[in-house]
Amino acid sequence: MSTHTEPNTETHPRPSKRRHPGSGRGEGRRRPKGRQVEPEALDEVCALLGDRPRDRDLLIEHLHLIQDSRGCLSAPHLAALAHEMRLPMAEVYEVATFYAHFDVLAEGEAPPPPITVRVCDSLSCELAGARALLESLPRALGEGVRVVRAPCMGRCDTAPVAEVGHRHLDHVDEPAVRAAIEAGDFHPVIPEYRALDACEREGGYALLRACLRGEYTFEDVAAKLDAAGLRGLGGAGFPTGRKWRIVRGYEGPRLMAVNADEGEPGTFKDRYYLERDPHRFLEGVLVAAWAVEAQAVYVYLRDEYPFIREVLLAEIARLGPAGLVPHTTLHLRRGAGAYICGEESSMIESIEGKRGLPRHRPPYVAEVGLFGRPTLVQNVETMYWVRDVVEKGPEWFASQGRHGGKGLRSYSVSGRVRSPGVKLAPAGITLRELIDEFCGGMAEGHTLRGYLPGGASGGVLPASMANLPLEFGKLEAHGCFVGSHAVVVLSDRDDMKAVALNLMRFFEDESCGQCTPCRVGTEKAVKLMERGTWDEPLLVELGRVMSDASICGLGQAAANPLNSVLRHFREDVGLGKA
Repeated sequence: MSTHTEPNTETHPRPSKRRHPGSGRGEGRRRPKGRQVEPEALDEVCALLGDRPRDRDLLIEHLHLIQDSRGCLSAPHLAALAHEMRLPMAEVYEVATFYAHFDVLAEGEAPPPPITVRVCDSLSCELAGARALLESLPRALGEGVRVVRAPCMGRCDTAPVAEVGHRHLDHVDEPAVRAAIEAGDFHPVIPEYRALDACEREGGYALLRACLRGEYTFEDVAAKLDAAGLRGLGGAGFPTGRKWRIVRGYEGPRLMAVNADEGEPGTFKDRYYLERDPHRFLEGVLVAAWAVEAQAVYVYLRDEYPFIREVLLAEIARLGPAGLVPHTTLHLRRGAGAYICGEESSMIESIEGKRGLPRHRPPYVAEVGLFGRPTLVQNVETMYWVRDVVEKGPEWFASQGRHGGKGLRSYSVSGRVRSPGVKLAPAGITLRELIDEFCGGMAEGHTLRGYLPGGASGGVLPASMANLPLEFGKLEAHGCFVGSHAVVVLSDRDDMKAVALNLMRFFEDESCGQCTPCRVGTEKAVKLMERGTWDEPLLVELGRVMSDASICGLGQAAANPLNSVLRHFREDVGLGKA
């Protein structure tokens, strides 16, 4: 099959011609019900869509086309898109308003200024001065520029970070933002990366070609993954070989979805690998698709990585002519600014063009996933290691760990260290070892006080626990987990109350709103945590309700930082020793 970035039109046929806005039911009325389609807006939308399919699952892709072209989504254009895609206006509107990167105008509202500056306010950026930047930039830039706060952009190692248009600025300050605006180039900076030719010269795709020729069986590859101990490295840590067997056990046709939506504050390892060596990742994806006999693969990429999208679009287009995708079809889908879509069922809903609301389980996505089919869901780093595990052998990978860990891990390290960044280190390494051996020690003038072992949802541990292994199953007894291995290092200069409040505000903003415990609980928790002294019994009860009754991991883990501070840093919130 050929390689595409849009669905196969054989299974999702495109309307043969555009309907006239006055046709169908209601054309006999003098004033038809509902918002009427404006011919000018319809012409503009049709010109943007061109000959692209009008399939339901492409709604978010088409909303991006309008947003990119016009800088916002007006009611006339939403109505025109609904008409062209044969969808209810309410359905289009609810999807557009769900995602943070779509600027949906209210009736009569003026479009936003032509230039938008987004300043990341996640924890690592706040530690580096993002709050002061958010306060000063509106005055410094004046009218004609909109300054908004934004959640984690996946560049925590270069904090503080801002985005001018689609161009990211690292270690940013006021002069850098002004210079970028004056230059007028708001396009993403495409990184230097290993393209297909260089990849194949260095042995890339030899494994995939061998699989396609029948030199490996499914069991050959799955057994190597089992022996290596390769896990899902997006946060859950489920054994990869076992997951492949589960999905393959369900009757086809089967699909695959790849979660490249790393929105966990503190996490940036996927960005690191994708912008340097995309084909090592793509080969792992195509081997996995071969293994479970997936008819199509959907790579869901977060919208904060426009530069990676350009890379993947270019390189995916080269796979078909190279004969590397005879067994599947590869689609690239663009997120729209929703942390919740890192949860696998929410991601699947978004790929289908819907709001990213988590599904109730069972059934699990391995059985009933994308478009109702059995679906293999994997993350970027796991796919990145498939080739090395099979070619170098499971013993090579498994022998890398420490303190009972097995394999290699990519730790995203930010905060108060001398050398932040992605650190490829043994699984099970301790924080002290990670800082001393891989990060050049603590930053000048800072003393270790605490750390986040697994991003915003992984909790906070004190310096006295810096000798615990950073590995799956090793931190849960302390109310924390390693998750996606996003490590944020905190020092004696940091207020743990402010840290916990920053994290809870993130969860409040990113709650999808589907379930009451998360939607109301995070908002209530923020209000209680803003007080001088915390009401411990009420916060503990609120955290328990969120943890026990929320539908997905966002609400279930939102209280982890709160509980950690109550347990380990009570003096910062006006409480004595427990």
